[in-house]
Amino acid sequence: MDIRPYRPGDESGIADLIVPIQREEFGVPITYAEQPDLGDIPGFYQRGAGQFWVAVDDGRVVGTVSLKDIGDGAGALRKMFVAASHRGAPHRLAAGLLNVLLDHSRAQGLRALYLGTTDKFLAAHRFYGKNGFQVVAPDALPAGFPRMAVDSRFYTLVL
Repeated sequence: MDIRPYRPGDESGIADLIVPIQREEFGVPITYAEQPDLGDIPGFYQRGAGQFWVAVDDGRVVGTVSLKDIGDGAGALRKMFVAASHRGAPHRLAAGLLNVLLDHSRAQGLRALYLGTTDKFLAAHRFYGKNGFQVVAPDALPAGFPRMAVDSRFYTLVL
C-alpha cells in the first residue's frame, strides 16, 4: 500500500471511495458534483501548506485525507475516508493517513489543526479523541475554517 499526494487521474478513485461512504454508510445525501473541493483538488487543497493524500492498494484508492491551509498557522483536516476493507488491524490505514498529515503539518510550521464531522461518525469521534484531538465549540473555530453544512461536531489539535 502506498500513501502519496494526489495527482491528476486520481479523481474517479477518490469519488468511488468517498461518495458511497458518505451516502450509504452515513446517510449524507451528497454527490461528487456537490463537493467542488473534489473537482479542484490542486486549487483547493494543494496551496500554501495544504495537501491531499490518497492511499492506493493494488491500483485502487482505499483512503484519503487532506489538509487545507486556513492561514495564521492553522490547517483544516478534511476528507478523511478509509474503505471498510482497510479499517482497523492489520492495515491501520486511518492512523497512517493521520500520521502523514501530522508530519507534513509540523514540517510546514502549522501550530493547530481543526476538523468538522457529523454526529453520525461515532468511530471518527473515538479515533480523533484517541489521537489527541479535543472537542471545540463552533464559535471557537478560526474565521478561515471551511465549515460544511453537515458538520455538527468540531475538534482541534495543538501541534
